[in-house]
Amino acid sequence: MKKAIVLSSGGVDSTTCISVAVKELGADNVCTASIFYGQKHVKELEAARKVAEWFHVKHYEFDLSSILQYSNCALLAGSSEEIKHESYEDQVKESETGRVSTYVPFRNGLMLSVAASLAASLYEDEEVDIYIGAHADDAAGNAYADCSEPFLKAMEDAISIGTYGKVHLVFPFADKNKAGVVKTGLALGTPYELTWSCYEGGEKPCGTCGTCRDRAAAFEANGVKDPALD
Repeated sequence: MKKAIVLSSGGVDSTTCISVAVKELGADNVCTASIFYGQKHVKELEAARKVAEWFHVKHYEFDLSSILQYSNCALLAGSSEEIKHESYEDQVKESETGRVSTYVPFRNGLMLSVAASLAASLYEDEEVDIYIGAHADDAAGNAYADCSEPFLKAMEDAISIGTYGKVHLVFPFADKNKAGVVKTGLALGTPYELTWSCYEGGEKPCGTCGTCRDRAAAFEANGVKDPALD
C-alpha cells in the first residue's frame, strides 16, 4: 500500500491535507512531519501534535532554525520586524515584488526536502506521496513564490528524480482558494477546532494578521463559524 507524509503546520490547509490523505490511504499508511524554523511562538507545532493524535498517525518533528537564523522575516524570533496586521492583498500592493513580510526564505523548499529524505529513509522500497497544503491564495500576486504551481511542479520533478521515482509530491489545493480548502475539509470532518493559524502567539487568535483574515473569510464563505473560535 502506498504511504504518505503530510507536511503539517497545525493550520487549516495542512490539516485538511491530512484528512484527504487518511481518506485515500488510511491512517496506518499516513504520518505527519512538522518543522521548527525559528518561529516567534510554537503554538502551531503544539497544534500539529494534537492534530496527529486526533488522526492516530505517527508524527515527526525537525529543527531547521539554524538555517534561517540569518533571515529577518517577521515570523522569526530573531527578527527586528513586526508582523503586519493587514490583509495579504494590501501587503502585495505595497511590495515591489509581491512578496509579503511573512515570506520565510525558501521555507517550502527546505521542508519538502526534509520530507523527501524522511520518506526515502522510512519507506526505502515503497511508493510515497508527500502532501503539502499550498493553495492558490498563497501564490496570488506572488505573495509566497514557493506556494506557486510552477514551484511545486519543479519540486515534484526534483523529488521524483532524486528518489529514483519512489517519492512524489502531491499538492491537491494548488488550484483552489482557501474557501475551497475549507469546503473540502468540512466535508471530511476535519478537526479545525484543534488548529492554529495566527502569526501571533497569544491565548487567542489576534484576528487581524494576514492569515487570521484569510481564515475568517474562508469559513465565512462556507457559511460556518470557525470552530477554533468557540
